[in-house]
Amino acid sequence: MSTTYSISDLAREFDLTTRAIRFYEDLGLLQPERTGPGGRNRVYSGRDRTRLKLTLRAKRLGLSLTEARDIIEMYDSPRDTGAQLKKFLDVLAEHRKQVEEQMAELQANLDEIKVHQREARALLAASEAKAGKPATKPPKKSAP
Repeated sequence: MSTTYSISDLAREFDLTTRAIRFYEDLGLLQPERTGPGGRNRVYSGRDRTRLKLTLRAKRLGLSLTEARDIIEMYDSPRDTGAQLKKFLDVLAEHRKQVEEQMAELQANLDEIKVHQREARALLAASEAKAGKPATKPPKKSAP
């Protein structure tokens, strides 16, 4: 007999809410068996656990849940592994490009903040010197 999991088991293991797991189920990422009166109890298989693990990994990589589902479903189908891997590499390349663009924008913002900080410190020092006050000591630099 194969190992099964309750929704609480998976929630605890992956530090998720049961609501999040039901949301993934609604998106078709998980397909638990239904048991009990009216099918109210969900019984998750090892396959569902693996799919949840892959979904969370894709999320950490910044992929959308739709992209995660598409990639995970490729591995469920009896298609050629080479085509699956090419599709996965295409998705990763596109996502990497987006992340690198975001990093460049963040670096530009950080550089602009540094310029404004230097200008503000210089203006403050000039203002204090003009008023005859001792210049305030600049704050310690934080590590880049």
